[in-house]
Amino acid sequence: MEVATDARPPSPFARPGPLLALAGVLATAVGLVVNDVWRELPVERVLLSLVLAAIVWLIAWPLRRWRHCSAATAFALVWLLALIAYSGPMPVLAVALLGTTSWVIGDALLPGKPAGRHAMATVLGLILIGMLAGWTLTWPMHHPAVWAVLLLLPIALRRRSLVGAAREASARWREAVGASPRAAAWAVMVLGVASVACWIPTLQSDDLGYHLNLPMQLMQHGRYMPAAEYQVWSYAPWAGDALHGIAFVLGRQDAHGALNALWLVLIAALVGGPVAVAMRATALERWLAVAMFATFPPLAWMAAGMQTELASTAVLLALVALILAAPVDLRVPRGLFAGTILVAGLFALKLVHGVAALPLLLYALWRHRAWIPWRWLPLAFASTVALSISSHVHAWLATGNPLLPMFNQVFGSPYFPREQFHDPRWHAGFGPDILWRITFDTARYVEGWPGGLGFGLILLAGLWLLRIVRPAHGGLFLAVTACVLLPLLPMQYARYAWPGMILLLSLLCFGAEATLGRRVAVWLFAGACALNLAYQANASWLHHAAVVKRTIRSGASHDAVVGEYIPERVLFRRIPDDDARPVLAVDPARNVVAELAGRGRTTSPHDPSLAADAASADRDASGAAWAALLAREDVGWALVNRKTASPAIDAGLRRAGARRVQVLHEIELWELPRRDRSAAR
Repeated sequence: MEVATDARPPSPFARPGPLLALAGVLATAVGLVVNDVWRELPVERVLLSLVLAAIVWLIAWPLRRWRHCSAATAFALVWLLALIAYSGPMPVLAVALLGTTSWVIGDALLPGKPAGRHAMATVLGLILIGMLAGWTLTWPMHHPAVWAVLLLLPIALRRRSLVGAAREASARWREAVGASPRAAAWAVMVLGVASVACWIPTLQSDDLGYHLNLPMQLMQHGRYMPAAEYQVWSYAPWAGDALHGIAFVLGRQDAHGALNALWLVLIAALVGGPVAVAMRATALERWLAVAMFATFPPLAWMAAGMQTELASTAVLLALVALILAAPVDLRVPRGLFAGTILVAGLFALKLVHGVAALPLLLYALWRHRAWIPWRWLPLAFASTVALSISSHVHAWLATGNPLLPMFNQVFGSPYFPREQFHDPRWHAGFGPDILWRITFDTARYVEGWPGGLGFGLILLAGLWLLRIVRPAHGGLFLAVTACVLLPLLPMQYARYAWPGMILLLSLLCFGAEATLGRRVAVWLFAGACALNLAYQANASWLHHAAVVKRTIRSGASHDAVVGEYIPERVLFRRIPDDDARPVLAVDPARNVVAELAGRGRTTSPHDPSLAADAASADRDASGAAWAALLAREDVGWALVNRKTASPAIDAGLRRAGARRVQVLHEIELWELPRRDRSAAR
């Protein structure tokens, strides 16, 4: 008797995974339509990205044809050459030296031989250098020769290990590309598109307001001289800026693009390397995870500036890789202290990133409870504190508030009003639908446009639900979800949650083939990457405006770009180098004087006392109050925004005998006469 059989393959939707994935797709489609996000598609910027990708493909074609390179390798070489052209060869060499030494140091500290240890070691060494440098920033020792010797010495001592590591890394790269060449080529291409942000000159407000101050002081003076009376963020956690400062000193110019490119590569290597190995990912899933990271729209902002989120993402991923490593690597104290350095690094980069990682530490204690050398924990805690508090100790000694300007209602520093610092823009409220609102109503949570944070949080929500309920990694995904949500509790500013978001989206790629089937997984993640790329420009005004196009057209000469958007940076060149008098930015909304390396003054809230005095002077139409303020502060040069200048400041400049030196895009540079100090006394 024959038994009837159904020869048709079972539908992939017979399993819960594809159905939940489809639910995420439908939810995203509904969100795009209901919130009119489809109207916000930056079509011109999408076309620019496609043109850049096509140009890279054409340039890489001869390498593939005649040198028999893989597509991924050829694309990587072309993008590297573009970085050198736009960021400059000296910054790239400086960062290469810094990264190589970081690997040497980190490899000596990393226990065992975990898969992908090279990226982990480099991140470990980088953040350790940044934290140790934090204790020396005020010493007059930050000169090119000093740092060259300090960085070359470890390389000389371990040059043989370095050569072996380079060969091993090259072999691992060929193996990873060969396992899934098409996915590798796609991932490298979109990572290169993200790296275009590294070509952009420094234009972001926080960078020009205070981040740039520390590196410029190291480069010009050989030391950092924080002054809370002029800039209340002078003592903000400075490990990230210290690394930028070292690169600036070695390269003798702005090197933020080169350093950010290194962070991008390290994050991609961590996502596709040790984290993927620990999660038993397939070759395809590794490259899908790299592509998901590379198409995370906020990279267009993160890689273009000096904020801490890019470095924090790398450190967080290295910490997760260490937590997920085999227990044998954690039995020895070195494993514990490698984790200690990474945890300290998160706090040294920004307090909120350290706090956000606490759920992961609880997960690590539970996961490795049988292997942790508990007697070493007190020393590990003390080391974490010692490594991460250099800026806080300096702040406490100089201002009385170790967290200035935060929590000043407790510490009562005279450099800031006795109240808790807060930004009223980012209090939209925390609720169960916050991730939905962040995705489709982005402008309420960060400086961007709808879709500027990508769509992965909604599109992959079904996969997240499956991972939470499954025992294998349920605890890990709960901890990572807490890392995303914890920074949003006190203030709903999405930038602080970016490292956790990248970690979560990357982890959701692993196991997707088994859950969804290969075809569904490829279509789901390829669609997510394409949608993210389409809205990449909505993450930042830098891409939403014509900054990228101007940068490319500039041919690596950034003057035209800088002059168009921040004309003050061009006007600064009219100020003689030997004139040490302060330069005052009169418009409180244009606090762009950080690159003056300590000479800049501002009427923004970054200098509360001067801001209050300037507001009072504006009420005196005669200009006498402004003239008195300029004389009291010994202002030598003033930057005036003609769009916002009050009659009082105009009258004050006339009373002070100032002359207008140059005008560029409605920003005026005025020179004030030198005061006779002996007569004044």
